[in-house]
Amino acid sequence: MDALGLYRIMVRIRYFEERVEALFLEGRLPGFVHLSIGQEAIPAGVCAHLRRDDYVTSTHRCHGHAIAKGMDVREMMAELFGKRSGSCRGKGGSMHIFDARLGMLGANGIVCGGVPIAAGAALAAQLLQQDRVAVAFLGDGATARGPFHETLNLASLWRLPVVFVVEQNGFASTTRYEESHAFRSVAEFARGYGLASLRVDGNDVEAVYHAASELVGRARAGEGPGLLEAVTYRLRAHYVGDPQRYRTREEVEAAEERDPLRRWRQTLLGRGFPEPALAAVEAEESQKIEDAVRFAEESPFPEPQEALEDLVSEPELARWERTYRA
Repeated sequence: MDALGLYRIMVRIRYFEERVEALFLEGRLPGFVHLSIGQEAIPAGVCAHLRRDDYVTSTHRCHGHAIAKGMDVREMMAELFGKRSGSCRGKGGSMHIFDARLGMLGANGIVCGGVPIAAGAALAAQLLQQDRVAVAFLGDGATARGPFHETLNLASLWRLPVVFVVEQNGFASTTRYEESHAFRSVAEFARGYGLASLRVDGNDVEAVYHAASELVGRARAGEGPGLLEAVTYRLRAHYVGDPQRYRTREEVEAAEERDPLRRWRQTLLGRGFPEPALAAVEAEESQKIEDAVRFAEESPFPEPQEALEDLVSEPELARWERTYRA
């Protein structure tokens, strides 16, 4: 386990989102922004086991997943600014980050939308006899939706190489998990579908890392799908600007004591990692994010006609032109 590497990824995610939050509040970013501050240990621990050609699907709270999978923070920041140099050429924004080069099959504004997509990618890998793995990140709110249950059933039936990572942060938007779910543990429930399931402290990156190692390893070896329930807490609102009437300030402050970034930093110091080494990582990542902001601000906006580009693949475009323009 690359302990310092995990810290670097967590710091990069945290600094990226803190900067995005500030930019949005300053009115410099369009659209909505959903932050995963407080959940960084989950994508860092899971994606440490993924190869470049493995697949990931995400949610509207996607920045951490994209960064942990290896996406360029400059292209991500430009995408949030709506610029041509963004990962989706400025057409996706915060909730639709995508990079096929890295197997990042997209964030999804539809709750649970990425879950069946990940299973489809896993099915393709299975049919092509590849040892790729697909990981679907989802929130606990998605586990109450029909596509989640349908996908778990087929994934188990067909023994697909897919791992479902439930970021159990206690809220589906503004509704508490206990108010919307009859089952207390998603991992326990998923065993009824025959999935290998684990439940861990999602604020402990080492626990996430080892659990993900087991489930990803099983899936890659052809032993079927798994589900990881990582119990965490989002330290920011559902979206930037949310008045948060569904929880108290005291509750959030208590959760801040379990901040995964702070916990891992203290753990590394206790294991003999020198303070200057951690400070150097923080300084480097801070500079990387500032460079990303500068790149995004200096990049041009797309031209209006570009809205009609990249809508279909080139082979499909050629077929459409032959059919309808003849």
